[in-house]
Amino acid sequence: MMSTGSHARRRVVLWLSLACLLLGSLAAWQSTAQQERGTALVMTLDGAIGPATSDYFMRGLDLAEEGDASLVVVQMDTPGGLDAAMRDMISAMLSSEVPVAFYVSPGGARAASAGTYLLYASHVAAMAPSTHLGSATPVQIGGGGGLPGIGEPETPDDPEGEAGGGDGASRGGKDKSGGAASEEDAGGQPDDTAEAPGSEPGKRRGETAMERKVLEDAVAYIRSLAERHGRNADWAEDAVREAVNLTAREALEQDVIDVLATDLDDLLTQIDGREVVMADGTLTLATADLVIERFDPDWRTRLLEVITNPNVAYFLMIIGFYGLIFELSNPGSLVPGTIGIICLLLALFAFQVLPVNYAGLALILVGLGLIVGEALMPSFGILGMGGIVAFVIGSVMLMDADTLNISLPLIGGIALVAAGLMLWIMTRFLGLRRRPARTGQEELLGNEAQVLEDFQGEGHVRLHGERWNARSRRPLNRGQVVRVVGIDGLTVEVEPEDGSS
Repeated sequence: MMSTGSHARRRVVLWLSLACLLLGSLAAWQSTAQQERGTALVMTLDGAIGPATSDYFMRGLDLAEEGDASLVVVQMDTPGGLDAAMRDMISAMLSSEVPVAFYVSPGGARAASAGTYLLYASHVAAMAPSTHLGSATPVQIGGGGGLPGIGEPETPDDPEGEAGGGDGASRGGKDKSGGAASEEDAGGQPDDTAEAPGSEPGKRRGETAMERKVLEDAVAYIRSLAERHGRNADWAEDAVREAVNLTAREALEQDVIDVLATDLDDLLTQIDGREVVMADGTLTLATADLVIERFDPDWRTRLLEVITNPNVAYFLMIIGFYGLIFELSNPGSLVPGTIGIICLLLALFAFQVLPVNYAGLALILVGLGLIVGEALMPSFGILGMGGIVAFVIGSVMLMDADTLNISLPLIGGIALVAAGLMLWIMTRFLGLRRRPARTGQEELLGNEAQVLEDFQGEGHVRLHGERWNARSRRPLNRGQVVRVVGIDGLTVEVEPEDGSS
């Protein structure tokens, strides 16, 4: 019996070993097959392009290179964003060892502004049906000094023009056929965008030298990207100069994009065998059987997106400032100071990567300082009103990009709270002025005292439990209750409580 049991156990162990070996071999075979097929790392870019987007994209490229991915696909839907973040992404893409395909999807998505530059810079430019791209005019906000935003273009006051038209018609006073429009055609009004006599060709009236430099730099940049990948450079220039747009099908017909794909599988099928230009030469794509791996935005990207939101950064700065003020006003409370320093550091980090107008930031700090000064040194509203005005103007000027402005209701709400606080402080101080004194010699006036001995002229009274020199014009008796009517040094002037002798 013992021999039979041992034999059975050996058979069970043998079968389990064979099963484990079979499962291990199958897993190794699947892993080898997957490695032979290669992988496509799919990322998602949804929303305005900023520092968080740039960080997420670069980390995705590093992950693809470390994992020997065959392709990186970025599904994009963006209204535009910051020029600096966009250029960082393009620089990383042009030097990447892994080809990158930008795919505007799903239906209804857009690659406006900075998205158009990214599409032109990608190794494969693809769009889904019912999507569009264009409006790549750089926008300078805040009077110069800051980085230009690649955001929604400003539309000139030209009701007769073809603003943003898909046919690429100029808004500079010309009709579709290219002939100059007369004043009658423009409703009898001179065209603000017409070329001034003696000016440089193509230079519009009212355009500053800085705006001209930014525009020409953007044109040269997008043309160089188009020429690198053999795409329509003339339309790219129109997208920058005239803010024109194209639908996905029009973009394919005009050689702006490479592929019109209905979904991700269709994209990988169509670009299989396509040659792309890399940093060190050309590369033939093999994408038919790639395994799709997704790299979605993680908590770090989400946190950066929240912190670098202009409204959040602005609010963090306000909380940080008041937290430090409350801590300095009440040393040792710790909670306001801890919260304030954390919020202020987060706000400063956000302002480091955002296009901040430092004149606006200075006005905000001056305004907050004046409001606090009104609380500490009442000036009947002069400091407070000046602080609120400086605070509101600085808040409006703070962000130097069209797509990253601070919400006006948020500015107004904080200004109203500050004004309410200042009004409450003023009413409190006015009320305190009407109250009787509670400390010092003035507080003794009107208080009751008790006569310690009979006297007329000078004697002593007990006041607040203390023995005081007293003077009275009327005779007083011991134990009589008197009232203090005046103070002369360490002598109080008293008179009988009932006013009689």
